[in-house]
Amino acid sequence: MALRILQVKDGNGAVQVVAAGDEGAGHVVPGYFSSYDLAQATVARGSTLAQEVERAGRGAAVDLEAALAEGRVLMPIHHPDPAHFIVAGTGLTHLGSADGRDKMHKAQAGEQLTDSMRMFRMGLEGGKPTDGEIGVQPEWFYKGDGSCLVGPGEPLTSPVFAKDGGEEPELAGIYLIGPNGTPFRLGFCLSNEFSDHVIERGNYLWLAHSKLRQASLGPELLVGALPDHVEGTSRIRRDGELVFDKPFLSGEANMSHTIANLEHHHFKYDLFRRPGDLHVHFFGTATLSVTHGVKTQAGDRFEIDARPFRLPLVNPLAETAGSETPVAVRSL
Repeated sequence: MALRILQVKDGNGAVQVVAAGDEGAGHVVPGYFSSYDLAQATVARGSTLAQEVERAGRGAAVDLEAALAEGRVLMPIHHPDPAHFIVAGTGLTHLGSADGRDKMHKAQAGEQLTDSMRMFRMGLEGGKPTDGEIGVQPEWFYKGDGSCLVGPGEPLTSPVFAKDGGEEPELAGIYLIGPNGTPFRLGFCLSNEFSDHVIERGNYLWLAHSKLRQASLGPELLVGALPDHVEGTSRIRRDGELVFDKPFLSGEANMSHTIANLEHHHFKYDLFRRPGDLHVHFFGTATLSVTHGVKTQAGDRFEIDARPFRLPLVNPLAETAGSETPVAVRSL
């Protein structure tokens, strides 16, 4: 039975850590008021999250579906200082993921092989090394810190200078850096790695700009190994009507890189092994509504679900009002 960790507000607004299995109600994990504290205690004791949950005992039952409907389910983990929650990811990691990107940039490349397709082929040829070897490094991007993350039901907001607010349904890994700099993977969650695909399409070198947007994390932290094959669905509803409904695949059977290879090429940098930091790492997707001609607009509702996750990730799209004005920098 897979263990799931959630953060749920009680009737008074206090945060509770909740553990759940494959079905039925969850239960409060007594003695903990954040998943971060639970993870820190697990590392300190040299145990596992499942052992710590067992050690804590079973608190009150929690109806997860009701809590989600009432807006009481938060991100599955947060850092008390958002600046110490690093948000990054890798692209062109899934079979088929190069198609949409390749189409975006073929106009600039003409008949030449695009950088996107070259990067994708590198992953196919060297992204799954044998044990003890290091594979080819993937495309990598930075999204921000914990202040850019939102939870289930919260709006994903496009800044005033954005050209697009597009969904990216994918899985993400959550990590805690231990006292000696060791990265510990806490588990996996559903995510929407929200990006600006119109900016990216304008010039490949604007990819970094296109990623500096919010992102959302799904309700559950799935503890343990990720299944090799994950099937999910990405939908967009507008005024209650479906305008996009496509499947997406994840898991290593559908990827050109192993998760271990993606993790190595992130955590090989010393600055990403700072004790006490949290990391969320987005693993990429091959399903985007923008490649099917969908133009999102404020009020659209992104819906992402996938097994083995029990609860969906739903976020409305919002846009910042007003117009862009120059940022004035003062000289001291």
